[in-house]
Amino acid sequence: MEFILSLLGIVILIAALSYFALGRKTKKAPAPQGQKRALVNCPICGSGLADGKNIYSKVFRPMNVPDQRCVITGCPNCYPLCQPGVKRVCPVCSKPIPADGHLVARLFNKAQGKKHVMIVGCSSCLKNEVK
Repeated sequence: MEFILSLLGIVILIAALSYFALGRKTKKAPAPQGQKRALVNCPICGSGLADGKNIYSKVFRPMNVPDQRCVITGCPNCYPLCQPGVKRVCPVCSKPIPADGHLVARLFNKAQGKKHVMIVGCSSCLKNEVK
């Protein structure tokens, strides 16, 4: 019985230590001088987008439904011309996306809170899908 209680005490001690060790929040490194921290990453090339930089996309009508089709063509780093060293890769099939290709996504409009985007695939991998 004493063995079980001591074993239980050790398990609780390990759980408490791991809780406090993992629960600490680490500070993020400051952005380099003259640059702003990226708020969001491009789903095609993974480049960080700071304030004022947008992802080029099209949302199809009707606007009053909770689920809309959306086409994402890229960010200023990968669309219309890809910058040197930037690769356009589909997050679903992991294959390269051509310069005229795009991602197909679903935009979920919530009544309250932020909108949610779920990427379905790229123009190449959805072309091969059976309809």
